[in-house]
Amino acid sequence: MEIIPAIDILEGRCVRLYQGDYARAQIYNQDPVAVAKEWVAQGATRLHLVDLDGAKKGEPVNRKAIAAIVNAVDVPIQVGGGLRARAAVADLLAIGVQQVILGTVAVEQPQLVAQLCAEFPQQIVVGIDARDGKVATRGWLETTEILATEIGQQMAKLGVAAIIYTDIHRDGTLKGPNLAALREMAQAVDIPVIASGGVSSITDLLSLLALEPQGVRSVIIGRALYTGDISLKEALQAVGPGRWQDVPPDLGFSAFG
Repeated sequence: MEIIPAIDILEGRCVRLYQGDYARAQIYNQDPVAVAKEWVAQGATRLHLVDLDGAKKGEPVNRKAIAAIVNAVDVPIQVGGGLRARAAVADLLAIGVQQVILGTVAVEQPQLVAQLCAEFPQQIVVGIDARDGKVATRGWLETTEILATEIGQQMAKLGVAAIIYTDIHRDGTLKGPNLAALREMAQAVDIPVIASGGVSSITDLLSLLALEPQGVRSVIIGRALYTGDISLKEALQAVGPGRWQDVPPDLGFSAFG
């Protein structure tokens, strides 16, 4: 299982939110590039960047910081936050981002998701963020009545490379992942699921590893790495080197990367 450190960018700084609450942002480092270099030095094989300003505004805001990170490290970068137009997606891919993460448009503009999947195969990932199993949009500021699994199945049919599932009630809380919801999502779709939210210990990672055969292929870790609750080096030793996206296709795994 691949472990993916998260770097959330707000006003050019590396921060973490509590349950998606912008008013409860905690600054961890003024320099996201330095943070990215540190995670890669410790063994990260991929980084997960979120443009928090972009998620709220509806268009990328921290492009400069993202480009600087892409140029500073030699691992794949996936980026989400405010990507609601083709031009924004194409721009990030053009500067070297390997995969972009769509959220709000998956609910509001599924036809755009289909178009982007056709134009940029294996480079479109959909982030499904849920409260009590229902999809939240617009930087988690709005909650719909749509079931997360329903959107997941729709996006899988459109050709997205993977789904990032985040339980908002667990995000930034260090209370452990929502294993039941992750299992339900993995069973509902035939593409890789990336776990996000609540991971606080090596024990949590091992519990997620048990879901790997069902399709939970990666895990994004944020706050626990910054607080020191989890050591990235120890986590990598516990669950393996990751890079499952490089497994040959004849073994039956979907490609991601």
